[in-house]
This record gives sequence, structure tokens and C-alpha cells, in this order.
Amino acid sequence: MNTYNPITALLIFFAISVFVYLLFRPNKGWYWLITTNSKSNGKIIIEDILKLLYHSENANKQLNLNDIIRTLKNSDSLIVESINKMITHKLICMEGDAVKLTKSGSDYALRIVRAHRLWEKFLAEKTGFDRAEWHEIAEKKEHELTNDEANILASKLGNPQFDPHGDPIPTNTGKIAKIKGTALSELPVDTIGRITHIRDKPDIIYKQILAEKIHIGSLIRVVEKTSTRIVFHSEGESFVLAPIIAGNITVMVLEKDVVVEENLARLSILKEGETAKIIGISREIRGESRRRLLDLGFVKGADVSIDLLNPLGEPNAFLIKGTSIALRNNQASKILIKKG
Repeated sequence: MNTYNPITALLIFFAISVFVYLLFRPNKGWYWLITTNSKSNGKIIIEDILKLLYHSENANKQLNLNDIIRTLKNSDSLIVESINKMITHKLICMEGDAVKLTKSGSDYALRIVRAHRLWEKFLAEKTGFDRAEWHEIAEKKEHELTNDEANILASKLGNPQFDPHGDPIPTNTGKIAKIKGTALSELPVDTIGRITHIRDKPDIIYKQILAEKIHIGSLIRVVEKTSTRIVFHSEGESFVLAPIIAGNITVMVLEKDVVVEENLARLSILKEGETAKIIGISREIRGESRRRLLDLGFVKGADVSIDLLNPLGEPNAFLIKGTSIALRNNQASKILIKKG
């Protein structure tokens, strides 16, 4: 008995054709996507190793293979495979147990660092992302930016020397500006200075600094220093930090005759019934966010007062130029005032 059914055969042929098409479709087929993702992941691991070695060598630390495996969140086998590829391509070399960057590896690492810091600068200046998000986004985008694209981005940003944390952005020729200043933990009592740099690593310390609302560009005066804490005044508030946290903040020391306004404060601490004049907006407010505040009337010399306090804490309404403007505490903390 002949069981051949041409319709069934046609359907089977059609199904096989569709499967083969989905598997090998140019640029979008499963095989192409798997292969591309594999290559992409390999590139990311190599670039992460290069950047890790670059930062370690800059801190005068040596890393061995076990250090790299413990630090990166990849499988041991992938890291070992990547290390072997990097040795073959002369990006790294072994000196005893230590893994070292070659000249080619150092140049490659600088390109990744440049892309990362340019992305952070872009996110700070041109988007509304919170600064707690900049680093994580830049960690992904740094692997996507080509050298030509990095140069275009740098040009659009005005070829900045420093990223939003105060870290120097390498030029396209590999030149790097120096961070000027001294760690806050090293400054004696009565030192007056301006915050120029906040390290974003390790993450746990950086998040504590963010939570304290400490800003680059803020003028400070050290008022107490012990083995367990550093106390400083800035913008009408007192800040208490453990020395290990203060060590991640760099301060440019200013001359003793610099006048620190005793009644300079942040808008966030203005009380009901008080009036003040706007002195300026912190450097932490950039791009569109800065322009929006200026457009709303938060300009130097403008009078400001509390219009309505939110019983839940925020946002609060501020009266400026006859208009009530609602701001969250995070925004108000970056507007400087002088109480009347």
C-alpha cells in the first residue's frame, strides 16, 4: 500500500527549509547570532582584563592569574582562554606569576578607559540619568564604541579633560592629565579646599559617598580629624566620614585667606519662614537638568523661600520669581543659597 502523501512531504520540506533559513540566515540567523555573541563575549572579557590590569598597574599593584579570576565575573576557563589569546597577540606578558601589560596592551587599555570616561561625561552632560547609573551604563557601552566614534563623541563634548568623577580622560594620542589634590583623609584640621575628584571604586564606598550627597566642586573646611573619623563643613552642612571613605575624595588645597561663606548653604536645608538668595548651582547639575533649573528661575541673585513643605518629606515647593516650583531633595541639595 502506497502511503506517500505529497502534501505531507511538501509540509516537511517547507518546515526543513524554514529551519535551515532561521539557522543560517545572514546576519540574523541563530548560528550567526551564537557565533557573534561568542566573539563579542570573548572581546569583552579581553577588554575587561586589559582595563583591570591598567588600573592595577596605575596603583602600583601586580596581579596574577588567580587575582584576575577572583575579580572578574566570568568562568575560569573563559578567563584562561582569554589570557592565552592575549599572550599570543602580545597584549600581555608573564613576569613570574605576575600578568603585565605590553605597550600594545597598555595602548588598547587606554582606548577602553577613554571610551568609558567619555560615556560617563556624555551621560552626565546630555542625559537625565542619575550619577549612580553612569558607571554601570558606561561599563557596557565602552565595549561598543570604536576609536573613530570615541573621537567624534569627544569632539561633541568639547574634548573634555576630566569625567564627572574628576578622573582624567585620555586623549586620542594617549596623553592623560594629572589629578591635582590630596586625599581628604590626609588633610590637617583647618584646611580649606575644593573637592576635585571622587573615586567610583570600590562600589560600596562610592555608594556611601553618593548617599552623603558630597559633590565635586564643593568648598570644604576640615574641622576634626581622628583615627576613626574625619569631620568637615561644606555648604552649610557638617559631614562625618570614616578615614577609609574620606581617602576616596581628593581635595585641592586653597590658600588660608580664601573666604568661606559661613551662611552659604544648600537649598535643601532652607526652613519655612526663611528667605535666601541663589548663589549658584553645583557642578553636579549638568546639561539639560542645569538648563531647566536656570529656565525655572534658579539664577544667581534670585530670591527664594519655602512655599509648601511636603508632609512626606519631598518634593517640596519653593517660591521663586512669583512661581511655586517643586524640587526633590536631591535637586535642592545642589542649589547653593545665602540666607538673608
